[in-house]
Amino acid sequence: MARRSVLFSPGDQPELVRKAPDSGADAVVFDLEDAVVPDRKPAAREAIHEVLTDPAFDPDCSVWVRVNPPGTVAEADVATALADSSAVDAVMVPKVGDATGLERIVDLLDEHGVDAPVIALIESAAGVLHAEEIATADRVDAVAIGAEDLAADIGATRTEEGFEVLHAREQVVLAAAAAGIDALDTIHVDVDDTEGLASAAETTVQLGFDGKMAIHPAQVPVINDAFTPSEDRIDWAERVLAAKAEADAEGRGVFRVDDEMIDAPLIAQAQQVLDRARAAGKR
Repeated sequence: MARRSVLFSPGDQPELVRKAPDSGADAVVFDLEDAVVPDRKPAAREAIHEVLTDPAFDPDCSVWVRVNPPGTVAEADVATALADSSAVDAVMVPKVGDATGLERIVDLLDEHGVDAPVIALIESAAGVLHAEEIATADRVDAVAIGAEDLAADIGATRTEEGFEVLHAREQVVLAAAAAGIDALDTIHVDVDDTEGLASAAETTVQLGFDGKMAIHPAQVPVINDAFTPSEDRIDWAERVLAAKAEADAEGRGVFRVDDEMIDAPLIAQAQQVLDRARAAGKR
């Protein structure tokens, strides 16, 4: 399942919620947390529930709901927004500091019959330090990092280069890779900065993330493009895997492509290139 782009949509604006899947994002997140002020949360729960239970709602992408953090109003979110719905593909849990908080949300989901995986959003120093246990917790299918909240938590100043959160981002990537799940990168807050987003998304790919979160539909194609390999790269990957098949048939473990010695790590990279090309509809 591709998760190149993950678009948030405020839960108290049903017209935006219904339009979000048309953005081209691989996943859309109907948000009950940061995008909704406290006195609008009851209306947002009802609005999301209405969309999710509407037989006419048939999106082509994954649909997630971000509930509020453990220990807050998450129970009301689950009980109302997710009731009687089979349209939810995942539940995003924000401000996860350790596996114990996640367990409370999973228990709530079980109590209300919501059989969906969990996306854990790490946004604090505690979350980063517990990233490994979070990534391996029950029902966790991906981890994401929220750099804005993390910077506030540690007293860092956000910069364009992002050095202040680089270690934390890589910690999340490492935890996800070790657990065999996806890692999602933080948002780009300036929705008009297309050039900056393109550069940031390129870095996201280089760091090993599987996708990047977005806060505006205009950001989706930029992110998708960053995760779409070039034709030259796809051609290289196809030739590597073809050569691998030939080498396997001849009992050779190492082989050459374009004067480059190919072994297991490069084979894995080639497979990832083709996986991303297929997700983009290029193969």
